[in-house]
Amino acid sequence: MRSRNLLLCLAAIAALSACKRETPAPAATEPASVAATAAIAFKDAIDPADFAEHVRTLASDEFEGRGPGTPGEDKTVEYVRAQMQRIGLQPGNGDSYFQTVPMVETRADEHTAMDISVKGKAHTLAFGTDMVIGTRSGKPEVKVEASDLVFVGYGVDAPEQDWNDYAGIDVKGKTVVMLVNDPGFHAHDESLFEGKRMTYYGRWTYKFEEAARKGAAAALIIHDTEGASYDWDVVRGSWSGAQYDLPAADDPAPRLPLQGWITGAQATTLFADAGLDLAQLRAAANKRGFKAVALPAKMSVDLKSTSVEKQSRNVVGILPGSEKPDEAVIYMAHWDHLGRHADEPGDNIYNGAVDNATGVAAILEIAEQFARLGKPKRSVLFLAVTLEESGLLGSQYYVAHPLIPLDKTAAVINLDAMGVAGKTRDMTVVGMGSSELEDILKPIAEKQGRALHSESRPESGGYFRSDHFNFAKAGVPALYVDAGDDLIDGGKAAGEAAARDYNEHRYHKPGDEYDAATWKLDGTMDELAAVYAVGLEIANGDRWPNWYAGNPFKNARDKMMQAK
Repeated sequence: MRSRNLLLCLAAIAALSACKRETPAPAATEPASVAATAAIAFKDAIDPADFAEHVRTLASDEFEGRGPGTPGEDKTVEYVRAQMQRIGLQPGNGDSYFQTVPMVETRADEHTAMDISVKGKAHTLAFGTDMVIGTRSGKPEVKVEASDLVFVGYGVDAPEQDWNDYAGIDVKGKTVVMLVNDPGFHAHDESLFEGKRMTYYGRWTYKFEEAARKGAAAALIIHDTEGASYDWDVVRGSWSGAQYDLPAADDPAPRLPLQGWITGAQATTLFADAGLDLAQLRAAANKRGFKAVALPAKMSVDLKSTSVEKQSRNVVGILPGSEKPDEAVIYMAHWDHLGRHADEPGDNIYNGAVDNATGVAAILEIAEQFARLGKPKRSVLFLAVTLEESGLLGSQYYVAHPLIPLDKTAAVINLDAMGVAGKTRDMTVVGMGSSELEDILKPIAEKQGRALHSESRPESGGYFRSDHFNFAKAGVPALYVDAGDDLIDGGKAAGEAAARDYNEHRYHKPGDEYDAATWKLDGTMDELAAVYAVGLEIANGDRWPNWYAGNPFKNARDKMMQAK
């Protein structure tokens, strides 16, 4: 019966698109964008036209790239709140649709230069062109003078892997230089870590965290497009302008005074002047027993920054359950993007249409569908989080201050950067092989004629780059799906070409804009129908999904549930 009901549920989505509900007149204080959208009669179902309207609005120039702490945030969160209220969701935080997230906004002086002396030869590296640098200290000025450089391979200390790139060397007060991704990646050695799939040790966030724990004064990651899975322009754009962080009180982990990236070309030159071959060192760093290498070089930088304490907001709406209102399924997406880069010539608004106006539109459409069908047995919480682009900070804050206890949260379904290239024969589960949520998704996808598979580029570490990861670390099973690779129109070649085009021309660039002429939303609707059906089965059933045996997050979930 369950599989038949799921099939009927998926089929009902198309039929329900004919139902409409008139929206209330907007309040006089609402932004113009909210007032204009309020005049639209949205359908009480998952609908491509409604989805497109949400994306078009959120990714418009009026929203200025949805930068946290900017007027674009005010317009964005008010738009999402108004839509949740229109749909019939109740406030998710007491009598408020907002959860305040404290943040520190820091802007580095982008005229900062980095001076590196190699065997007495001076090198001056320019911000943006040769390197990027920032601080999480909150201090207006951070100086590092004549700090010794040490190459620490991949910057990993993983006891369970019998791997420690810091073994035998004290890096306190020094500047560590390291490679991006995991040991084994550049050597294509499947025997190290998880082979091609990036682990958390490969993420730049981990590398800076570990360097701070070791007492380094600064850390620099050597960029390479293959290892990072994005080009230097993405690094430059992401590290320019306002940078955001949680206050230290909400994030007690050690922080580096200075952290940043250096281009591969600059690193190659610096190592060559030191009498070292970076390619050979990279090969050595991919072998067990690698020992860090002290460079005959010193780094100096005087970074001035402006910092101000601000607040941002998660937006939360809830559909209370009829039988188990204290238990919930969470649908989530991040609303923020990179804002406006006023100093850049030409188009300097990073609209973030795919990343992630699509995800916000998705949770609103799914909320429409749930509200139309009435109250589920468990509550369904819809969470639009802030500061994802700054290191998953909005979801990190929510997990530390959950509005539904984590041991009462049955599952999290994350929607981030949805595919808009058309229908596919397959469906991507990022980090496939993680949890029993995949057991629920699989028959749903099969009824759509689609097969599940893992991401095509597991080396990019996609599982650690979106907000579900904070829930996963805390133990809550999380599902993160993406568009498939095998397009009905054009096959895998067309799917790979579409992904490549997006990564090269739009990802974290001003070109990520809504395009009604080229976007094909029929495949996107398949994704929404599938994840809606997953949440519906959990919300209306008794299943309590867990991680698969052997998953690193299962222990946290088991302990959480035993403590209830």
